[in-house]
Amino acid sequence: MKLKELFSLTKPTLSFEVFPPKAQDSFEKVKGAVGEIADLKPHYMSVTYGAGGGTSDFTVKIAEEIEKNHGVTALAHLTCVSSSKERVKSQLLQIKEAGIENILALRGDIPKDAEKGEWGAYRYASELIEEIRKYGDFCIGGACYPEGHTECETLDEDIKNIAKKVEAGCEFLTTQMFFDNEILYSYIDKLRKKGIFVPVVAGIMPITNAKQIMRACELSGTVLPKRFIKIAERYGDKPAAMAQAGIAYATEQIIDLYANGIKNVHVYSMNKPEVARKIQENLSEIIND
Repeated sequence: MKLKELFSLTKPTLSFEVFPPKAQDSFEKVKGAVGEIADLKPHYMSVTYGAGGGTSDFTVKIAEEIEKNHGVTALAHLTCVSSSKERVKSQLLQIKEAGIENILALRGDIPKDAEKGEWGAYRYASELIEEIRKYGDFCIGGACYPEGHTECETLDEDIKNIAKKVEAGCEFLTTQMFFDNEILYSYIDKLRKKGIFVPVVAGIMPITNAKQIMRACELSGTVLPKRFIKIAERYGDKPAAMAQAGIAYATEQIIDLYANGIKNVHVYSMNKPEVARKIQENLSEIIND
């Protein structure tokens, strides 16, 4: 199923992101965890793709496994930073041959060892989106940033870039993680006022490792609400308690999103079946409402 068809329905959706292994020797372990999440029968699952294509072959394999062996719609990530057009074409052909219809088109993080201005064939995700359209009838998604991209001076500047993605053929947007729903509501209002009406999927990160996520938020510019910081300070050094609190916080966020008309939620599961399972259980009646 193409995700644009799923997003056209009225019922809420719940989906999960997983990541492929970095090496062949961990493939079976990752495949097992992904299989457990797929067995929960989410509306779809996305599979990440390392910057520069470090996990590209495994991305396609895992996405194909999700679709063919578990009957769950897969969304394959594809990044273009430092990639040649030939490499991107090769990846698109692999995705097409695997029967994957949905692609999340991303620029990707610039490698730390890259020379200044060294971008490869693509500088922006909008250029990748244009390329994808040449090689198959894919449903194409893109990323968006409720608090603005770190490389943009203002949120308005970032929204102009989002508009370029949509003009290039992006059919839906998935947000970076956020922890204050009011930020998302304000952001969507700004998108709509700029004439951007594609579906926006809310990306939610359940926190099980407080120190790691607080560091990630510092780098990405994600705002941490005071109540979240208090939870992290209180339970951060107690893994089981932090996991329980993090899942509860994420569940509360999702319930509020659904109640306020945001019907598509994507959970960054970090390949943890127990986290995905618990969140799905917490929302069982709400999803089916």
